[in-house]
Amino acid sequence: MSSIHAAIQALFPNLLPIWAHLFTIVAIALLVLVALYKITAPPKSAKLEKMTTTEPRWVRWVLTTVALLFMLIFLILPLLSVFGEALRKGWDVYVTSLGEPDAISSIKLTLITALIAVPLNLVFGVAAAWCIAKYEFKGKAFLTTLIDLPFSISPVVAGLMYVLVFGANGWLGPWLAKHEIQIIFAVPGIVLATVFVTFPFIARELIPLMQAQGSDEEQAAIVLGASGWQTFWNVTLPNIKWGLVYGVILCNARAMGEFGAVSVVSGHIRGQTNTMPLHVEVLYADYQAAAAFAVASLLALLALVTLVIKSLAEWRAEQQARAAAEAPPERPGQISLATNKTAKAA
Repeated sequence: MSSIHAAIQALFPNLLPIWAHLFTIVAIALLVLVALYKITAPPKSAKLEKMTTTEPRWVRWVLTTVALLFMLIFLILPLLSVFGEALRKGWDVYVTSLGEPDAISSIKLTLITALIAVPLNLVFGVAAAWCIAKYEFKGKAFLTTLIDLPFSISPVVAGLMYVLVFGANGWLGPWLAKHEIQIIFAVPGIVLATVFVTFPFIARELIPLMQAQGSDEEQAAIVLGASGWQTFWNVTLPNIKWGLVYGVILCNARAMGEFGAVSVVSGHIRGQTNTMPLHVEVLYADYQAAAAFAVASLLALLALVTLVIKSLAEWRAEQQARAAAEAPPERPGQISLATNKTAKAA
């Protein structure tokens, strides 16, 4: 152990002691696991019972341990450190930091931006997914590529695009100034930038789902006399509801945590155009670490809540899919009865 610790200090002399000890523990744990499962692995002549892979057992355990340690070091420990730093000076300082006017303003602006951007992306995502999955037309591949555009463009570049269009020296800047309309360095610019970076999430969740389901049920409903809105509300929406919920959750998480594009178009006006991520940056730059980590912990808490809701939505979708797969086939009489009910509803 001392030799490993000395080697770590020689390679990384500036590391904090806690990280040196952590890497030492990880290295020793890996060596112990490799030796343990090398000894306890079944002999080569033994029969493998329902194994999903052909690798030795110790290899699978080592890979699993490495993955878990990676998550511990790069995900769980930083998350815990955020809450630890936020509460280091006590609960009173934590609550006071979140109750400051600038912090409250950033929280309100973040929520307002999400409440505007997510419904807009919801409408666009459903419409785009319906169009791509249900119809064949020229330019379909190009439309799909455009939907993926925010994934390939840096958020900072996206913010600069809006500055070039709506800024004071941009294409529409003189006209907007003449009519006293301010978009850049104001809430509309923040909403536009957030909409741009988040609009692929819902569409990208729904397109493969709707393509896999096909359009047979919608065509049957139309043949029975249902209108387009009745077909969407009674046939399409129940089939895509969990995918829709999943896409909305991802879109909302990105909207609340967006930094790059919003940083360009906001102007960093404290108490007016600073969202929560921007407010964290301003506080940390002003050496107000406790307040910065307090707001950051609130963002992390929102992310954890989002993760829990996402997991529940996935679990519910899997439960319904399993129940549908295990359900007995309907009898001809039940099928005709359901058809008559659908026709009457239409």
